Amino acid sequence: MIHINDNFTKLRASYLFSEIARKVEAFRESHPSSRIIRMGIGDVTRPLCPAAIEGLRKGVDHEADESTFHGYGPEQGYLFLREKIAATDYEARGIEITPDEIFISDGAKSDTGNIGDILAADCRIAVTDPVYPVYVDTNVMAGRAGELQPDGRWSRIIYLPCTAANDFVPALPAERPDVIYLCYPNNPTGTTLTRSQLKQWVDYARANGSIIFFDSAYEAYVSSPDIPRSIYEIEGAKEVAIEFRSFSKTAGFTGIRCGYTVIPRRLCGLSSSGQEVSLHSLWLRRQSTKFNGASYITQRAAEALYTAAGKEQTAETIRFYMTNASILRSGLASAGLRAWGGTDAPYIWLKTPDGLSSWEFFDLLLNRCNVVGTPGVGFGPSGEGYFRLTAFGRRDDTQEAVERIASLRF
Repeated sequence: MIHINDNFTKLRASYLFSEIARKVEAFRESHPSSRIIRMGIGDVTRPLCPAAIEGLRKGVDHEADESTFHGYGPEQGYLFLREKIAATDYEARGIEITPDEIFISDGAKSDTGNIGDILAADCRIAVTDPVYPVYVDTNVMAGRAGELQPDGRWSRIIYLPCTAANDFVPALPAERPDVIYLCYPNNPTGTTLTRSQLKQWVDYARANGSIIFFDSAYEAYVSSPDIPRSIYEIEGAKEVAIEFRSFSKTAGFTGIRCGYTVIPRRLCGLSSSGQEVSLHSLWLRRQSTKFNGASYITQRAAEALYTAAGKEQTAETIRFYMTNASILRSGLASAGLRAWGGTDAPYIWLKTPDGLSSWEFFDLLLNRCNVVGTPGVGFGPSGEGYFRLTAFGRRDDTQEAVERIASLRF
């Protein structure tokens, strides 16, 4: 028999959202008449905007004509989309990013998980806690995490707690990490860092030779002027940061899959012999070997988001979800629950009442309100005693969920 990668056996038996799905399905089978409102997994509910649909149709028409047919595309992504991203998401905001520094992918989850392929096996990793599980689990798979401790932490991962006690602003690490994962606006807490707070992290990375993996999948939800939408708004960030973005929550692409990663050409790492090596070149080599590129049709849909109509339609969808977030925040406050997020992010992070654990509160909402959320402890040890709700639901479901929760009278 073959030998397996033993690191996979160290992972918890099931992924967080798989466990939620299992519990919800069991409840549904035993309560078939109950109408369950799902606010756990951060999936969107609004359809693709008309501009994206038109872009898809354009791509399909091209694939149906011999003169415009596209087979294998460039692994880094089609230039027509990378040019739009560089001009609109960066140049228009005073940030110099070239199309050659942009890599189109099938989503930020894939890239934040796969980026570890270019890291050494002994790199020390730092994560905010709570954190998106993919950051931790993929490093467990790669053998960088060490051993799982009784408190739920991995022995070789540096945890940076984010709780109400520090206003969800992580402290700079006491010991130097090689890699720092930051996600802002944050999933799961819905909180943000100001420009000056993010500058401290860039300055730290520059002073300590660390690299920041910056997940800005929710940047389009930012409305506050002092909250950066890209880490490259901070001076010196192109020397120390890789940025990941996604069209999933911005434009409803969770089903058709498209995102992108920015790796500045000046960004380097060290080989075991001490030689500087371009991380851009390593990632290009990795993608060329393991990835055939996002589909032509999907990239045409993404391109259409940068038209005048696409921008307005996308902005309208974001306004819709942020109205949901406002309904959730105000409703939870009226119910006597303390909550954060929902201002520059589509997530609400609430403190569980009456000393309930995260999973106890999950069971309470499911059984008494038929509302599904996400237990905070599933995002890390510091998430215990917290709970996440998403604003991606339908308007009537959002309003009804708030009414059901408020009926519990905390």
